[in-house]
Amino acid sequence: MDDRANTLAGWALAGGIAALGLSILSGEYFHAERPEKMGYVVEGVEEEGAEGGAAAEKPIEFYLASADPAKGADVFKKCAACHNANNGGPNALGPNLWHVLGEPVGKGRGFAFSDALAGKGGNWNWQNLSDWLKSPKAFAPGTKMTFAGLSKPEDRANVIAYLNQQSPSPLPMPAAPAEDAAPAPAEGGDNATAPAEGGNEAAPAE
Repeated sequence: MDDRANTLAGWALAGGIAALGLSILSGEYFHAERPEKMGYVVEGVEEEGAEGGAAAEKPIEFYLASADPAKGADVFKKCAACHNANNGGPNALGPNLWHVLGEPVGKGRGFAFSDALAGKGGNWNWQNLSDWLKSPKAFAPGTKMTFAGLSKPEDRANVIAYLNQQSPSPLPMPAAPAEDAAPAPAEGGDNATAPAEGGNEAAPAE
């Protein structure tokens, strides 16, 4: 009986040693290094703050300093279904835009402006016209204007330069602001000396 017990104990010990050895070997074989950076890489998505991201938009005066009225006339063709900028031209779906520089926002011209735009106050200037052209609905929530807007500041500057020329006395275009200059306020007040623009809204046909 002692011999049999010793034999069984020996086999049990050998089995335990063998199992331990296999565990160590398998751990070494399947060992994986911890990645330096955890997570998955999604191709085409830049890290926040990474170089090469979209640059912040500069004040509209920066783009106006090099604006091209001829290019603005081409962009204005998108507005021609509702507006014209001819001297003595009639109102259409939207008001005539001749000589609107410095005009009150959403007032006069024999046009029925929406309360949303008419209630803005002030006169059209470089900045608030740029804001209007960028997103009419954001500038005057509740406006009847259905145009989605011009997302590129260069396009907006070119259109403003074109509208500036549709006047008997065009205003001098502004110089580019200094690099550290703060952006102009979102809306301009009445200021006879400040360049002002006359973008008005196109009311939908009734």
